[in-house]
Amino acid sequence: MLHKYSRFVVACTVLLILAGSFVTSTDSGLSVPDWPTTYGQNMFTFPYSKMVGGIFYEHGHRLIASTVGVLTIGLAAWLWVADSRRWMRWFGIAALGAIVAQGLLGGLTVLFFLPPAVSTAHAGLAEIFFCITVAIAIFTSPGWIAGYPSTTSGRPNDVGADDATLRTFATLTTLAIYTQILIGATMRHTGAGLAIPDFPWMFGHLVPDHWSAKIAIHFAHRVGALVVTLAIVSTSVFVWRRHGDRMELTRPATLILFLVGVQVMLGAFTVLSKRDVWINSLHVVCGALVLTTSLVITLRAYRVMFANRSAEPSRSAIDDGARAFRRAPAGGRA
Repeated sequence: MLHKYSRFVVACTVLLILAGSFVTSTDSGLSVPDWPTTYGQNMFTFPYSKMVGGIFYEHGHRLIASTVGVLTIGLAAWLWVADSRRWMRWFGIAALGAIVAQGLLGGLTVLFFLPPAVSTAHAGLAEIFFCITVAIAIFTSPGWIAGYPSTTSGRPNDVGADDATLRTFATLTTLAIYTQILIGATMRHTGAGLAIPDFPWMFGHLVPDHWSAKIAIHFAHRVGALVVTLAIVSTSVFVWRRHGDRMELTRPATLILFLVGVQVMLGAFTVLSKRDVWINSLHVVCGALVLTTSLVITLRAYRVMFANRSAEPSRSAIDDGARAFRRAPAGGRA
């Protein structure tokens, strides 16, 4: 149950990121000019009939964020009570601390009239919180606890793939994706999204023929997209060549190739559509999914390093893992 609850928190966090991206895409950040109140009223009693225009996006974002905050309190408490792994308990506290800090940054963004530095930090911390929730879902999963099986033997492997090169590739790829997201957030919050208005060319050239601060930020985001795409393809190919029998690695390696392809198309259409609200918002969400998929590969590559620390999970987690493994067909357990 703990694992299922953590997955539910992950799903709600995706919804929160989507809601936040709509706030930026519709320029609704100051539609509600006060915080933590909404036009002087309690946020939770503000009438739905008044949630119109930009207020709908900004106030809705606050309500979803508050819901995720409550869910995170429950997750941290559950981990503290039910999981005997001390590091996991503190990981739950870290998730709680991240969502509280995220709420404060969101408030400061409003109170100081959307300063780019604070708004970008708000976006960056949102991705970190999302990564923490995904990590918790992985660490409480049956596969992490009971061991991921090999497709050749169908038996659980308590250690997992022990490959230092893979760990390096996956870690660098994840860091590159996060850096690219920060550049993208800077581009959004400085109004540089259409600083280069054409695609795939830039002012009709391979490289811009004139420069400004906004053009430089936009250009850096495009270059970053190329670097990230090459890193993802390299890591995925490495996984399939060296660990083709490890489903816990090949599945996310395949998924991330699909996601990065979608992300590139969304980025192109964001420019060509002049920042269509839906395309722009989905571009933000897809970027977060690319990041966390890379994180999944990275954490599973590091499972061998966690073997000793994971030796004493909660009793319920052990039982859930054992039952899941017994139910899975031979050769397909994951």
